[in-house]
Amino acid sequence: MPGVVFVIFDSNLKNQWMDFLGEMTEVETRLKQLALSLLKTPHSIKCPKHLRSIHVVLLRTGLHHSSFAVGNFVSCCANLGLMYYATQMFDKMPEPNSFVWNTLIRGFQQNHESKKAMDLFDRMRIEPDGPDRFTYPFVVRSCTELMEHLRGVCIHGLLFKVGLELDTFIGTSLIEFYGSFGDTKAARRVFDELPIKDKVVWTIMLSSCVNKDTGLKETRKLFDQMPGKDLVVWNIMIFQYIKAGDIQNAKLLFNLAPVKDILMYNTLLGGYARHGEVNIMLDFFHNMPTKDLVSWNSVISGLVRHKRINEAITHFHQMQSENIHPNEITLVTLLSACAQVGALDTGRWLHSYINRNNSSSNLVVSTSLVDMYSKCGDLDSARQVFDKMPNRDVVAWNAMIMGFSMNGQSKTTLQLFNRMKREQVKPNEITILGVLCACVHAGLVKEGQKLFDSMDQEHGLEPRVEHYGCMVDLLGRSGLLNEAYSLIQSMRVEPHVGVWGALLGACKLHKNVELAETAMSHLNELEHEDGGYLTIMSNIYANVGRWDDVCRVRELMKEKGIGKLRGCSSIEVNGVIYEFGAGEKVHERVEEIYEMIDEISGGLGVVGHVGRRSEVFFDVEDEEKDEVLMYHSEKMAVAFGLISMEKGSVIRVVKNLRICGDCHDVMKVISKMYEREIVVRDRSRFHHFKNGCCSCGDYW
Repeated sequence: MPGVVFVIFDSNLKNQWMDFLGEMTEVETRLKQLALSLLKTPHSIKCPKHLRSIHVVLLRTGLHHSSFAVGNFVSCCANLGLMYYATQMFDKMPEPNSFVWNTLIRGFQQNHESKKAMDLFDRMRIEPDGPDRFTYPFVVRSCTELMEHLRGVCIHGLLFKVGLELDTFIGTSLIEFYGSFGDTKAARRVFDELPIKDKVVWTIMLSSCVNKDTGLKETRKLFDQMPGKDLVVWNIMIFQYIKAGDIQNAKLLFNLAPVKDILMYNTLLGGYARHGEVNIMLDFFHNMPTKDLVSWNSVISGLVRHKRINEAITHFHQMQSENIHPNEITLVTLLSACAQVGALDTGRWLHSYINRNNSSSNLVVSTSLVDMYSKCGDLDSARQVFDKMPNRDVVAWNAMIMGFSMNGQSKTTLQLFNRMKREQVKPNEITILGVLCACVHAGLVKEGQKLFDSMDQEHGLEPRVEHYGCMVDLLGRSGLLNEAYSLIQSMRVEPHVGVWGALLGACKLHKNVELAETAMSHLNELEHEDGGYLTIMSNIYANVGRWDDVCRVRELMKEKGIGKLRGCSSIEVNGVIYEFGAGEKVHERVEEIYEMIDEISGGLGVVGHVGRRSEVFFDVEDEEKDEVLMYHSEKMAVAFGLISMEKGSVIRVVKNLRICGDCHDVMKVISKMYEREIVVRDRSRFHHFKNGCCSCGDYW
């Protein structure tokens, strides 16, 4: 207790007490020395437990008064992302100096807590010393991260007042700040005024001075003026050309580079993969002196982008033979390729490879597997992967919901959506879109309307134009054309071609010519390249016998130089993807395919099938119409499947357009005639044909 004096009469006890106090002082001294030695190298402290121990030592030994100790402790906290301890220690300091202030501001900015960095800056401004040249670079970067343009401009003005506007480090941050807002003129002014320009300043300026008005001209001038260009700068300039899609100049600059590293090769290879000719990309790839995983990923993604799936798989196998192990990007790219063309066998092989290499626990890879199986029409496998996922984020839920939706499992989609909400996973706009599509496929008007209304009221989501398009499609297909048109007129956003196209399709279904003409007038204003809508309009006129209007629309298509989009269908057989166009005779087994089509045609006659000739141009004879219908791309693909796949196996076809009514009827007949399940994925949904019936219930 205060004021109480303990008198020790026993001399032995007194000596023991003094020894104990001496030991305590020695321990404290050693703790101080240990703490200071550790704090001299902040990056060496990598364990939060050690940091907490040092935190206690600093407080107990009085080192929290030392600017050196506290400043280095804050650096340790920043490296470990534990700014809470840094703030606690800072608040204990009676008079922190500018070193401690700056270190704390830098720590917040580096840990993406820029709002706290700016609040601390405002506090520092009223201190006697105030901010200095080491403060402002992090303050300007915080404005960049917070996207606070006005505040950044104000701080730039403040720099003129304090005489720091010509500091090289601050100027570098300002150039980066203005560049992030696309204000290249302001960035260039800062650059030109700097008396000393180091490599960092030049590099940041090169990365920031591209805009839509000057393009790459100013950047190239700056590049040519820069002294002592290193590999980093050459790579940046080549990348700027790649980003702009200018492969030719990127290649010319690549050839001029005095030294080339793997990064430069990969930069140009990535440009070829995105914007160039695939054969040039392959030649460049095969001539590269060295290749790493990035190189292989670039060429595989380039092949996938150009839909050369077989070659992408071949390169994947070659990559493995050269002991290059795939990563998440490789696997996701290949799975998306399988999803694109419905390559289920290849997708299953990739799944087994993923399991063998313990990659199935990766959330992104597992989600890609769900997406691949769903888009190949194998919902059972998709569900198995989904159920085994230990953690499911909204992207995984969306993949499964979209899978059930596009496969016509509308009730299951709604059940899955309700389960998602029960598990307290917040849906986003894509989730709602998937469920709305399920309502469209099944004609669930009340459910769709309720879900659409809940977007704003229950989930706090603003309907996008795609959601309106779904609702127009849902109402229109159900015959509620006036309600669909009223919804378009009340939209909060400008209707796009998909919205008016949905209304036009509904008008074709219900033979409403007047409203179709209204939709078509808006489509003509919005769409100038796609002739699909004009084709629909000509069919609407043809269905009601208005042949003069059909001729007028056909003439309009000729004037615009547009025609019906080429229909093509793909099928996987024994791990190889085959593509068919309508009536094409390029396949090596074309004679067998045509014989099978003739056999199918004979069977259709037996069961009394009559072709839907309205699907063919009106100025073609009936006999020719029947022939054209029989050689649609999906029928060619199915015929090839029948002659090349084992009896009883599922035939899976992917088509780039919506399946026509005649092909839909024929697929039902084939499924019963040959006792085969046929799965056709068109551009909007799946059709599972079995025993003469389709999963869509003839509503699509």
